Amino acid sequence: MKRRYHEEYKKLGLNIAYYRKEQGLSQIQLADKIDISRTHMSRIENSDCAMSLDVIFNIAKALNIPVNKLFDF
Repeated sequence: MKRRYHEEYKKLGLNIAYYRKEQGLSQIQLADKIDISRTHMSRIENSDCAMSLDVIFNIAKALNIPVNKLFDF
């Protein structure tokens, strides 16, 4: 992941964690819904890795929110 986008990934991860917790889901529950590991989910929320658009779209769908809400910084 390029360091110049680190702040954006951090905000994206925080938004994912916020909406996940708002729905009462654990990291493993959300990870299972989108077919990734809990470790990968943790890395996404902690801005420790980049993610594909497919993963972002899957997260939004699993959380039943529009994709743009994840990018509302």
